[in-house]
Amino acid sequence: MAQRSIRSIIEQQEVIAAPESMTVSEAARLMREKKAGSILIVNEGGLAGIFTERDALFRVVAEGRDAKTTRLAEVMTRDPRTIHPDRPFPEALQIMHDGGFRNVPVVENGRPVGIISASDALGPELKDFIYELLRQEQAQDILSG
Repeated sequence: MAQRSIRSIIEQQEVIAAPESMTVSEAARLMREKKAGSILIVNEGGLAGIFTERDALFRVVAEGRDAKTTRLAEVMTRDPRTIHPDRPFPEALQIMHDGGFRNVPVVENGRPVGIISASDALGPELKDFIYELLRQEQAQDILSG
């Protein structure tokens, strides 16, 4: 089965980016407007971090921070794992699985060009990825048993 490239998944995607100086409240409004679960944080055109719904919940709300005064620089995930747009989609799934996160910024020539997310797996790769995980677990059981 042919594997989709990241580029083919994000080709119609608008890059949603914000500066580190933006407040969490402003970022939340931008995310709502764009119907996005995460935004890329850029500094001089390069990727500085990512801010997600989970960051808003765990690093802002749960810590009692004021969303109107807290800057993204204070609560974003810095230096996130990234992937090149020409890599196969299952590689992004593996990165998400290994790291325990749901979004991977897509970077080309040092510039963010999109975000790949776990919801993108609702395509043909999901079945193949689950099969591969099960196969690996079974192989591990055989080897350790």
